[in-house]
Amino acid sequence: MGSSQAAVSFLTNIARAAFSLGVGATVLNSSLYTVDGGQRAVLFDRFRGVIDDTVGEGTHFLIPFLQKPFIFDIRTRPHHFSSVSGTKDLQMVNLTLRVLSRPDVNRLPDIFKTLGLEYDEKVLPSIGNEVLKAVVAQFNADQLLTERPHVSALVRESLIRRAKDFNNVLDDVAITHLSYGAEFSRAVEQKQVAQQEAERSKFVVAKAEQERRAAIIRAEGESESAKLISDATATAGMGLIELRRIEASRENTATMSKSPNVMYLPDGNNLLLGLNAGR
Repeated sequence: MGSSQAAVSFLTNIARAAFSLGVGATVLNSSLYTVDGGQRAVLFDRFRGVIDDTVGEGTHFLIPFLQKPFIFDIRTRPHHFSSVSGTKDLQMVNLTLRVLSRPDVNRLPDIFKTLGLEYDEKVLPSIGNEVLKAVVAQFNADQLLTERPHVSALVRESLIRRAKDFNNVLDDVAITHLSYGAEFSRAVEQKQVAQQEAERSKFVVAKAEQERRAAIIRAEGESESAKLISDATATAGMGLIELRRIEASRENTATMSKSPNVMYLPDGNNLLLGLNAGR
């Protein structure tokens, strides 16, 4: 009987020890939390509210059931959003903006108090559309293409300034897509076709003008050549004509000597095609 009571007591003590260890392990586990790389934590206390100090990377202690950690990702993340905005000349433009953002680490408690963990999804699309509409309204539709670097710079400066009011840091802002409405696109295409036709017409006119000038120069050259021949004939008399007849005879002789149909050549007196007879 005594041994049975001792055994029961021993088992009871073991159960109590196991229960105590389990409770202790649970309490210890709930009093620890880990902040990974690229993260920061904000601690909420049931009595004091959000604690102003930001918790860095590593494993940290808290008071179970009284304190709760909220983990923020502080790495730069991309965001894309689109906007349909009106230009200065009342044309509708579709723009897509890409933003690389991260929270201001020193202001994480304020961000948590005012915006919560999804701070970027609540802020960036709103201020992005606001800035795009304000900037695009300052330009005509065609200026958005010809002055795109200037437009992008204005959007970047304005958006960085607005995001700073919400404790967001923007590392990069870029316009990734820009398109116009169907009517304006057709008008631009028609304008480009008209400009190409105008350039083609200018080329045709310039070509005709060059051909006219070339014809005039050629005619003047032929006229000058004829005048020189006439003057030479008048000065030299029959000598120039005789020289031309001799040259023509030489060309005929060379041609006949190369022809396979000619079996023999005329005698020397006839080679000059009656040149001697003419004397």
